[in-house]
Amino acid sequence: MTGPSSEKGIVIFGRDITKIPCFRNSFLYGICGGITCGLARFMFTSRVKSATDFAVASFAVITMGYWFQCRYEYSKTKFEMDKMKYLLQNHMMYEGMNKEEANSIDDNKLEDV
Repeated sequence: MTGPSSEKGIVIFGRDITKIPCFRNSFLYGICGGITCGLARFMFTSRVKSATDFAVASFAVITMGYWFQCRYEYSKTKFEMDKMKYLLQNHMMYEGMNKEEANSIDDNKLEDV
């Protein structure tokens, strides 16, 4: 029987890499891009060493480039979602009150702090 406890991830240096956002896509795009660039270089130059060097370098550049772009977008989206969650919680708390009542409650909370 399979369940959530029986699923194991890939652990490297004590960290499950399947739980890291953007990790999988970064490496998949990097590998595919590296192979494509290496093969294209080999087709044009017919030099194996030059093509493999180019494939490894393009793998590194594509992986790191996609990683940073993806993590930036992930962080930006996470920040916006946290902000939206906070605003929705406040809206639910003050629903049905007029602005004066809500402001007086906010002022009382500030005095308690």
